[in-house]
Amino acid sequence: MVFTRRPAAVLTAIVAACAMAISLTACTTDANSQDTADDQTTVTSSAPGVVAMFTPSDGITLNQQTPLNKWAKLTPNLTKALTSAGFKKGDISHTTSDSLDKQSRAIQDYVVNHLSGSNTTDDAGIVISPDNITLLVAPVVEADASTRQYGDYVSQELSTADTAEGSDSTDSSDSSNSSDSSDSSTGSDSTDDSSSDASKTAGDSKNAAQAEAVDRLVSSLKLAKESGMHVVLMGNSIKGYKPDTFVRFSDAQAIGKLQAEKIVSKLELSKASKDNPKYIEVLMPYTAVDESGEASDSTFAQEAFRGIWQVLGAYYQKGVVESPSGTLNGNSTEDDWQSVAYDASKEGSTAKVLDARLAKADEHASPTRIDGIIAMNDYIASEVVTELDDLGYTGSAADINPQITISGIVGNITGKKDLSRSDVPDPIKSPEKDDSADSTDSADTQDDSTATDKTDKTKDSQWPLVTGYGAYVSNIPSIVNGKQWLTGIEDRQTLAENIAEACALLNKGQTLTSMSSVRNTEVGGKKKVPTISGPLLAVSASNLKVTLIDPGYISLADAGL
Repeated sequence: MVFTRRPAAVLTAIVAACAMAISLTACTTDANSQDTADDQTTVTSSAPGVVAMFTPSDGITLNQQTPLNKWAKLTPNLTKALTSAGFKKGDISHTTSDSLDKQSRAIQDYVVNHLSGSNTTDDAGIVISPDNITLLVAPVVEADASTRQYGDYVSQELSTADTAEGSDSTDSSDSSNSSDSSDSSTGSDSTDDSSSDASKTAGDSKNAAQAEAVDRLVSSLKLAKESGMHVVLMGNSIKGYKPDTFVRFSDAQAIGKLQAEKIVSKLELSKASKDNPKYIEVLMPYTAVDESGEASDSTFAQEAFRGIWQVLGAYYQKGVVESPSGTLNGNSTEDDWQSVAYDASKEGSTAKVLDARLAKADEHASPTRIDGIIAMNDYIASEVVTELDDLGYTGSAADINPQITISGIVGNITGKKDLSRSDVPDPIKSPEKDDSADSTDSADTQDDSTATDKTDKTKDSQWPLVTGYGAYVSNIPSIVNGKQWLTGIEDRQTLAENIAEACALLNKGQTLTSMSSVRNTEVGGKKKVPTISGPLLAVSASNLKVTLIDPGYISLADAGL
């Protein structure tokens, strides 16, 4: 009996072994790949594939004050989101460059190497097909000191027109300029001309180098797309170039509009009146002259003011909002940005401008009443806070909602309790314009006048709403104590998740129509470009925990708690 069962048992064991061998063989082959010669495997379009990131090196902000809107902060979020979307860490690369020249060369080398076959396999011997590669590129764009104060994500356009002009004139003039400079140096009366020629030559050379870098970058990205790779531009567009997808971060108009909208809501300007207007000052910092001594591009300041005026303009025109300094009024337009602009590159310039705008009638007068100051970015906001303190303003933004106390704010941030908010009643008429007390007797009138005078002085010296942008870590304690009411930041985690989803879809050969965060826009002069975007986050003490601490952008220690 035992003998008759042994062949059956042996046969069963053989079948099981064969099944296991087949199973193990199947496991060695990726379900999303197909076999090729030379023991290599080509990844098909159903596999996650590869993502190569190219970003600018982080800029340096003045006095080492650091905004959270930095490339070094975004790339870890991107890497985490990509791995969550199915990409292997080994298939995610990141290259940083401090100039467009270096970045364009790095992208060119990457594309050429992959297409030539010298860098087309990973450690597992898997061949990476071009249509399974997505390039995430944030072009390096030069920004002046004022623009850098908003962080690294501010969207700008890499223009080829200006650089082309410099390139055209360089070939024909470089040698002659160099010769002229050399010849004229022998004469003492031509020193200025020589210096001017040298400066022009240096400028032309810089323009020529920039034009060459732009051409190299565009050519490399076009080659990548023609080969089947996908190109996603982040933040900065390129004039005349159409990527597969564009990621739109904050721009000047959006930053200005955010601050204006929040002030409108907080001060309830819809309920304000001509008899009791709100007083708002707008500070527009910009760099008047660049490092070479030439006039800087003022486009950012113009666009930022346009965003502000689109919101506040109607209130100035109605007379329910006034500028204590008179820099803005009902006749102002969105083109009057220079009325509120000043050269922020000069040391102490913000303090001087604010001191002049809020000047007292005399040395014994109370501070000039001010309800809100749009400072544009956190660097300027920190200077505003210091100057307001020096000018004698007291209290904090928390005083505008009496039920919100500093202890309540701290308790909310540390998770101990929720904030209770209520509006502050504001009379339709200001006390000095209210004639309702005319019928009272003289004694009562005198008492009322004394009380009103004290109330007016308290109101005049009340700390205003101060807004900024960039969520500087150094400014977070001021947000907590209410000295700076508002800052702004990109929703990095959500943007990173959306970018990762887009990369996965592109590598699978699918469109982005299923993504709610994507809509077609005009980018670099090209229409119908799928664009990923999201609203900016407005951060104040009341939501600081949810927007910054809970996501891990900052710690309790950063908030000074």
